[in-house]
Amino acid sequence: MLLYDARNYKMRSDAVDTAHVLVIGSGGAGVRAAIEAAGYGETMLVSKTLTGKGGCTTMAEGGYNAVLREADSCEIHFEDTLKGGAYLNDPDLVQILVKEAPERIRDLLEWGAVFDVTDGCEVAQRPFGGQRFPRTCYAGDRTGHEMMATLVDRLHNTDVLIENEVTIISLLHDGPRVSGAIGLDRQGEIRVMLADAAVLATGGGTRIYDISTNSSSGTGDGYAMGYNAGAELIDMEQIQFHPTGAVFPYDARGRLVTEAVRGEGGILKNVDGERFMNRYDPERMELSTRDVVSRAIATEILEGKGTGNGGVYLDVTHLPRSQIENKLPVMLEQFLKFGVDIRDLPMEVAPTAHHIMGGLRITMNAETTLPCLYACGEVSGGVHGANRLGGNALAETQVFGKRAGESAGKVKERKKAADQKGIENVEKHIDRFLQGDVPPSTIIRSLQTAMWEGAGIFRKGPDLEKTLGIIRHLQTLRPKAASAANLAECCILQNMLTTASLVVRSALLRPESRGAHVRRDISQNWDAEHSPYGHTFLSLSGEGIEMRGGT
Repeated sequence: MLLYDARNYKMRSDAVDTAHVLVIGSGGAGVRAAIEAAGYGETMLVSKTLTGKGGCTTMAEGGYNAVLREADSCEIHFEDTLKGGAYLNDPDLVQILVKEAPERIRDLLEWGAVFDVTDGCEVAQRPFGGQRFPRTCYAGDRTGHEMMATLVDRLHNTDVLIENEVTIISLLHDGPRVSGAIGLDRQGEIRVMLADAAVLATGGGTRIYDISTNSSSGTGDGYAMGYNAGAELIDMEQIQFHPTGAVFPYDARGRLVTEAVRGEGGILKNVDGERFMNRYDPERMELSTRDVVSRAIATEILEGKGTGNGGVYLDVTHLPRSQIENKLPVMLEQFLKFGVDIRDLPMEVAPTAHHIMGGLRITMNAETTLPCLYACGEVSGGVHGANRLGGNALAETQVFGKRAGESAGKVKERKKAADQKGIENVEKHIDRFLQGDVPPSTIIRSLQTAMWEGAGIFRKGPDLEKTLGIIRHLQTLRPKAASAANLAECCILQNMLTTASLVVRSALLRPESRGAHVRRDISQNWDAEHSPYGHTFLSLSGEGIEMRGGT
């Protein structure tokens, strides 16, 4: 079953792992894709962590957006998503999201998911930022955990072969088509997996920043692998900084404080006790879009109105204690561990890198620009535009996870042949890590600091150029694998560097402020809806920015 010994790269047997569909990633999108693909043929799911335990879906606390009430409509959800996304979204993808999200949540309910309900036994919905209707379905403040438990249970009732703790490091080709992938297991041994179609569902990559909500697996692997394989990516400059991340203790910096806190009535105050959102969005206040709230908090802190810990206050002490205990149990427990009882004291929060809105360009059927390669979830771009509405990401995992799995499953079977050149290139690549001289952790720290300082919420051209220079220097260093088991760590580091480069290069390509991308050194006389610019794009064959109506 294993092909190579990574210590000397000698072929151990002529056998390879094969499947009809290879799904890379085990979060909400990947598991949903695998469930769907299983109906079309042999499917293999590969996770660099443990299926259902890693990634961001299981950490997602807020909720799942779906139109379930007569007073709401898909048209309103569509309009809210486009406006929230600063009109950079792909309208066709947004239409699919809003129309199919209700169907996909019904799948989850039929499979046993337990969401909060109203007294009338309807799925409960709470208000989230940037939306005109309370359409965010939830399971307390542990919605993602509930979804993953349901999805994994469903997955185990299929014939999907699950491979845990295998880090995919490169896609393989059969001519122009993607034909599988190559990875490393925990011992550093190479695994070759061939398939008729592959689905990238590797999640996000904001671990390239110093302060991030992402788990340790949010390292941008899918962006880097897709780019290196020749796929086109769009809008990688659009990084969402969630407004409310914990600021203390030090090792908890960036830990997500869910938008559900504001949805339940939490209010933001500066150190002077002023409810400051009335100066930034007096109509929507704390329920403004995430880009607006993040900039508001960052501005208050920069103007000296932040707390001693470098944050602002998020206060729910005016709410009934029972509401906090029943609707925000995870937040209550989390802050009690920090020594703060949020029933009596305000939380201290500040923006934290959270979500990459850009990613691999996909069609309505989740196909990338490479034949036989599909993408879904955060690794794909176009759905959220320049700013994601809270609650749309969990819906996206299910809507496009299903579409990606179905599309991949419908690919015709063909004779599978190993990409020998690709395998040899990986062997040579890995060999250099065994001869390296810089610990990966040292390079990662330098990268995260550079990205936070030079490509954060507020950006300037010279700072971006400096950051890109730092990234390019870090890419020249030789990371050292202390043992064969550390080879994957070096590959992940290189993915982080590639992803960071894509983000900064895209930021330099967009000569405007739009959504989450704010250029302080550029003035403009248009708003987002009337911008002359479309997507930024990058691939091995070129990069640039589209103009409205064409490139």
